[in-house]
Amino acid sequence: MSKRPTEIERFNGRKITVMGLGLFGGGVGAVKYLASQGADVTVTDLKSAEELSASLKLLGNLPVKFRLGKHYEEDFVNVDMLVVSPAVPNDSRFLKLAFENNIRIDSELSIFFRLCPAPVIGITGSNGKSTTTSLLGEMLKGAGIKTWVGGNIGISLLENLEEIEADNVVVLEISSFQLEYLARIEMSPHISIVTNIAPNHLDRHKTMENYIGAKKAIIHYQQEADYAIMNYDDPTLKKWEGESKGRHLWFSATKELENGAFLKNNEIIINHNSNRTVIPCSTQINIKGIHNWQNIMAASYAATLMHADVESIKNAITGFAGLEHRLEYVHTINEVQYYNDSKATTPEAATAGIKAFDNPTILIAGGYDKQVSLHQFAQECVRNTKCVILIGGTAETIQKLIQDIKGEKTKPDVYMAASLDESVKKASEVAEPGDIVLLSPACASFGMFANYEERGKEFKDLVRHIVAAAPC
Repeated sequence: MSKRPTEIERFNGRKITVMGLGLFGGGVGAVKYLASQGADVTVTDLKSAEELSASLKLLGNLPVKFRLGKHYEEDFVNVDMLVVSPAVPNDSRFLKLAFENNIRIDSELSIFFRLCPAPVIGITGSNGKSTTTSLLGEMLKGAGIKTWVGGNIGISLLENLEEIEADNVVVLEISSFQLEYLARIEMSPHISIVTNIAPNHLDRHKTMENYIGAKKAIIHYQQEADYAIMNYDDPTLKKWEGESKGRHLWFSATKELENGAFLKNNEIIINHNSNRTVIPCSTQINIKGIHNWQNIMAASYAATLMHADVESIKNAITGFAGLEHRLEYVHTINEVQYYNDSKATTPEAATAGIKAFDNPTILIAGGYDKQVSLHQFAQECVRNTKCVILIGGTAETIQKLIQDIKGEKTKPDVYMAASLDESVKKASEVAEPGDIVLLSPACASFGMFANYEERGKEFKDLVRHIVAAAPC
């Protein structure tokens, strides 16, 4: 029996505060759903109405109260429930206030998990989540399976809940912040994919152990009929075997697996339950880098578990041009190729971006400091770039790390830029035919941009301005 009637009865007439409307869909989805179920909803956000104008427009004329620009204590005390955005820091005094007053604290994703009648495939990892999520969605849709794609990728499926049927499939990108709340209700997806683990968001999680613990929630509550698909090449994930009741499955870009997915002779091979599935496609992959082969294998493995046919999986892979801001080709100017990898907000993601190219690379990097080590990234810059142009709060740190590296015969030229505009102009000046200009920051965008998307779009606009100014 569906759990929906019980939940609808609970929401109807209840006073619920949604903390954090945000700009990426989760808050909007929660507000729309709760209002549709008859809840008395108050939205509170530290951002102003002007800053939230895009999200407010999506809510239209819903009967919702707004408390914007600051939080008020009464919205965390005199309510039945608090729905919290994953971006809200755990040490918020308002969260503490709600807890002290025995207010039920929940999240948009946790509500969705409890009510969703369809099997959920959840994808997490430090890098590659969005690509894997989007690609898997295309594989399943191509196979004729009714598929819903959402989560941290920027789409709340909560407002679509009434349309989702038991024989559909839900594919969700899930962040470490969202997993913290999912752990509270002790639920994990039917199929969980973990692409990799590397230091990230330590400004929020404080320690690597806390970050790994948050990520592990995606498999921790799985049952015997569930699956955990993980990266065999990742040393942290290899330690996770036995951490859940679900069946552990592996993919590898470096090793042939007796049981698992791997690459061989330009084919993806999946050995599973004594069956061998061959997907002949790797020469036709349009997205660059070994990390993207790993994403493709993970998605392919999950698609086969959901009984997608080989042809549909292959067609999705060969037709997939990649996502915006993920090693996205922008333009070629005077035989110099420009790539936008603004989504590379970690050193590991940026390193993967650098390694995706054999051409001499001019790298634009730097940004907000998430308190992760940039030493290995600096070493990668020394080994595999021709020139590094640095911006943002981490610019001086990266510059010093590059300068302090010993034992290398040559080092890249390093320039400091006050803005992305200045960095792109400098890159175009030093670039020679055959070079790659790559925006792959290794850092978040905060302090200079609202998010990585705004940063990537500005980069593309700046490149287009160079195209427009170039002589015919």
